[in-house]
Amino acid sequence: MDFTFSSSRHPHQETDKTVLSSVADKSGLPPGTLIHIGEKHVSQCKISVTQYNADTLMRHEITSIAELQQLKNTGLITWVNVDGLSDIHIVENIGQELNIHPLVLEDILSTHQRPKLEEYEDFLYLVIKGIDINPGKDFSLQYEQISILLLANHVITFKEKADNTFDPIHSHLQNRNSRLRQFGSDYLAYAILDTIVDEYFVVEDSLDDVIDPLEDNILFNSSKEMLQTVQQIRRSLISMKRNISPLRELLATIQRADTPLLQEKTLRYYGDVYDHVLRVTDALESYRERISAMHDIYLSSISNKMNETMKILTIFASIFIPLTFIAGVYGMNFEYMPELKWRWAYPALWVIFIAIGVSLLVFFKKKKWM
Repeated sequence: MDFTFSSSRHPHQETDKTVLSSVADKSGLPPGTLIHIGEKHVSQCKISVTQYNADTLMRHEITSIAELQQLKNTGLITWVNVDGLSDIHIVENIGQELNIHPLVLEDILSTHQRPKLEEYEDFLYLVIKGIDINPGKDFSLQYEQISILLLANHVITFKEKADNTFDPIHSHLQNRNSRLRQFGSDYLAYAILDTIVDEYFVVEDSLDDVIDPLEDNILFNSSKEMLQTVQQIRRSLISMKRNISPLRELLATIQRADTPLLQEKTLRYYGDVYDHVLRVTDALESYRERISAMHDIYLSSISNKMNETMKILTIFASIFIPLTFIAGVYGMNFEYMPELKWRWAYPALWVIFIAIGVSLLVFFKKKKWM
C-alpha cells in the first residue's frame, strides 16, 4: 500500500508512509485506511496457529494467511496469534478471510486505543493493554496493545511484538484435562484476558519493591534523585490507571452481552477477571495516595531542612550582632577613648566577647531555640 500525504501537513512522514507515530499524523485520511500507528518494533511479523479440542492439540507456524485455509477443521478450536504489526497486508488478509469490518482492522493497527469491547454480528472485538517493566530501569513501564477477535470457533490475537506473554496458556493447553481443552473459544478469550491481567499483579509487586524503601528513606535521606523517582512513579501510576480502568467497563459489558459467542458457563470466569481488575485499580489508588503522601513528606523535609539552616544562621547572627557593635565602637579610633590606653584593654575585650557569646548560647539553649 502506498499513500501520499501533503508535505505541508506531514513533512516528517516521507520515509515510511505505512508506519506513523501519532494518531494526529493520520488526519485527512478516509476511515478504514490501514496504517500502523505506534512504535515500530524490530521483530518480524510471525503467525502461529494453535488448534485443539479435548483429544487433539496441534501447533503450526505459517507464513501467510493462505495457509490457514489448509488448517481449517470444524471440530477444533483455532487460535491464530499474530506477533508484530509491521506487515499490514497480513492484517488486511485476515480481515478479508474472516469478513472483519475495516474499522476493526484500522483499530488493530492503531496501537493507541483504550481498552474496549465492540460487538458485531459474527464476532467480538476486544482491546486490552499488556504492561511490563523495562529491565535495568527504575520502574519504567512498557505498554503493548493486544487485540482479540472472538469468533464461533476461532480466536485471533494481534500483538505488537513477539514475547512470552502467552506461554502460560500454551502450558495449560498441554494438559488434556484442563478446562481450556474442554471449553470453547470463549474460554480461550477468557484465558488470554486473565493471563494479561495477572501480569498487572507482577507490576504491583515491583511497585512495592520500589515504594517501600522510598517511604523508609525519604524523610531522613531525601534527595533530588529521590524526588525524580517519586515523580516517575506518579506518572507511571497515572498511565497505568488510564490503561486499566476501562477494563472494568469492558468486562461488565461482556457479562451483560447477549451474544451466542459467550456461553453462560463461561461468563462466571469473566467475572473473576473483573474482580482481579477491581483489585488492581484499588491497589493503584492506594499507591497513588502513598506517592502523594511521599511527595508531601519530601517537600516538608526540604522545608524543615531549610528552617533548621535558617535557625542556625539566625543564632550565629544574633551572637555576632552585639560583638559587631562593640568592635564597631572601638574601631572608630577617637583620640580621647580612655580604654585605648589601658594595658589590659585588649584581653578584657576578648573576655567580654566570649562572655556575651556564651551567655547568648546558654540563653538560646534555655529557651530551646537550639
